[in-house]
Amino acid sequence: MKKYIIILITILIQVYNLTAQIATGYIYESVNNDKVPLEGATIIQLNSSNGTITTKEGYFEIKLDSNYDKLLVVSYVSYSNDTINLNSSGYNNISIVLSEAKDLDEVEIVSRTKGSSISRTDIRSVVNVNDKELQKAACCTLAESFETSSTVDVTYSDAVTGAKKIQMLGLDGSYTQLLIENTPNLRGLASPWGLDYVPGSWMESIQVSKGTSSVINGYESMAGQINVEYKKAREGEKFFLNGYGNNKGKFEGNMNTRIQINENLSTALLVHGENISVKHDDNNDSFLDMPLRSQINLYNRWRFEKNQIRARLGIKYLSEDRQGGQVNFDPDMERTPENGYGIGVRTNRYEGILKTGYVFKQRRKTSIGFQNQLIYHDQDSYFGLNNYNANQTSFYSNLMYQSWISSYENQIITGVSLSYDNYNESLNDSVFDHKEVVPGVFAQYSYNNNSNFSVIVGLRLDNNSKYGLLFTPRVHFKYNINENNVVRASMGKGYRSPNIIAENTYMLTTSKKLSISNDLDIESSWNYGLSYSTYLNVGSRELSITTDFFRTDFENQVIIDRESDAYTIFIYNLDGKSYSNSFQVEANYEFVKFLEVTMAFRYNDVKTTINGNFDVAPLVNKYKGLLAISYQTPKKKWQFDTNLQLLGNQRLPNTDFYPPEYQLSDKAPDYSIINAQITRYFKKFELYIGGENLGNFKQKNPIIAADDPFGEYFDASIIWGPISGMKLYTGFRFKIE
Repeated sequence: MKKYIIILITILIQVYNLTAQIATGYIYESVNNDKVPLEGATIIQLNSSNGTITTKEGYFEIKLDSNYDKLLVVSYVSYSNDTINLNSSGYNNISIVLSEAKDLDEVEIVSRTKGSSISRTDIRSVVNVNDKELQKAACCTLAESFETSSTVDVTYSDAVTGAKKIQMLGLDGSYTQLLIENTPNLRGLASPWGLDYVPGSWMESIQVSKGTSSVINGYESMAGQINVEYKKAREGEKFFLNGYGNNKGKFEGNMNTRIQINENLSTALLVHGENISVKHDDNNDSFLDMPLRSQINLYNRWRFEKNQIRARLGIKYLSEDRQGGQVNFDPDMERTPENGYGIGVRTNRYEGILKTGYVFKQRRKTSIGFQNQLIYHDQDSYFGLNNYNANQTSFYSNLMYQSWISSYENQIITGVSLSYDNYNESLNDSVFDHKEVVPGVFAQYSYNNNSNFSVIVGLRLDNNSKYGLLFTPRVHFKYNINENNVVRASMGKGYRSPNIIAENTYMLTTSKKLSISNDLDIESSWNYGLSYSTYLNVGSRELSITTDFFRTDFENQVIIDRESDAYTIFIYNLDGKSYSNSFQVEANYEFVKFLEVTMAFRYNDVKTTINGNFDVAPLVNKYKGLLAISYQTPKKKWQFDTNLQLLGNQRLPNTDFYPPEYQLSDKAPDYSIINAQITRYFKKFELYIGGENLGNFKQKNPIIAADDPFGEYFDASIIWGPISGMKLYTGFRFKIE
């Protein structure tokens, strides 16, 4: 009897599944008479709570409730609702183009968009940082855009040049690929200074992803990827003006403007200027806490769109002058020990960018794109009595074809690329010229079942003129356990060509000699990542928690060994093990209306082999804690932002061979940093005032042997904390939409 009951139940279930009707289709909007998929449109069965939303492809799938009419209501903000009668339209492959809503009387809507978030639909775990998040701090440059980030750390590379570097997954920023609008940039000679080449007022958004990224952008992403999107020539404010000043003597101004020339052509001009002309030596070590600096940065961009043709053109110019060292140093006099220790870096950088594309009208989701970028970077510099002059010519080209196979669920991107780098470097009497030409091919396949599973598989093959064939496999996948729980995983390989002096100018701020091995190989590693995100309804508001773990295993790494000898820095290939483990958990919750709180904790386990000793890597924080609180008054008149960072201890390079008065302890202490800002909003005007490092914490005696800068023990490169103390600032923003 039990056997027949089971059979009967099984039959009933199958009958139900067969009779349960499912409606599927696509929702579009009309842009320039073209149908464009509409993500996030709502589809609800009339008079019921049965509904769904469209994917980024505009696709929806809804199982119908037999208790209600076969009518679906489609809605999206700023568009008129549309009703689908399934009895006449059918249940499969429905296609709806929404119409714009008619103008209504003015309606005031008060809401708040999250400043940073992880997309639930993106296969990779990418943190999107928009302009709302960027304006929570002064954000004068890209370097200062990560003050509220738990993923990216920004530190000074030395105590005299003001150069900044990032760390991700406990690894140096050279292992993180920096993109400007999805094109590799800020490489080579720009590595030490590039974070200051991107003004905060130019940025529209930042995308931060951990681990190996897409093969489309090359093989250089080993620890992560950071992409910066500039303000566009066609969208955003028509005019923007920003002024900033702080108590350290820094002043800067920014102006952005865009013009719609005609229906197809638009242009934008982005202007940035800054100046630091006040000398500060708060710790009385005779050295400037920050170098004097002046910079002019200009960017003119054009956008053309007509029918299926797309084109973007950009021309950029930067000029910067840095002067630092001892307070009494005179850059106009001969550089001698009697004149004191000085540094000077003069840079001129030119960039040209051209991107063209064609969108196929007869085959949806199919296009051809062609990216081209030319950079010339010229630098004249000196560090004490060392002269370092260099120039870099780089060309990057990427031709891509994007389409689908059999259905929209199966997407393919394939193409060819070419990278060319020519370096001319001279350090005193030594010449370090080298050239790399890297042609490559790549293919990337992605599958998305529009329900709960998606995967990306990418392969590329490059022929490096110095290192030979390089094979780069990468895979990412995402699985939605349900609508509130998402698992992501990734695995892939990465490579990086070392540019020893250009990327490590901090070595020139010591009295040590450089000993560079003649057989340096390309750096390579495998990266593995696992991420879990959950979204919980707590008190009618959403609590999001993301936990992730990433491991990087080096096959080869260029070791900068400054611990084996008092007078020499040795540079050689890894001989042993080297890895990085990074664990992080981050939670975001709106405790009360308009009060948003972010809490995060990260733990780093980074070890490498230096001179035969497998030990903790130097100058890497063991852990980091972050508490960020943001409150905006309901009518957006005031905003209050503050964040507290707790930085864990880090191992310091060995200095046992120095005289006792110059020796450092084994570890740097834990310390905390507090930043805060208050913003007052007017109709077209914003005023802000804030402070950084409000606890006034400073690294004591950041320069070893500051009293003897031309002696054999001078070293300004061991930096683990803030160099200057509390910084107070004020500024304004003026916008015409």
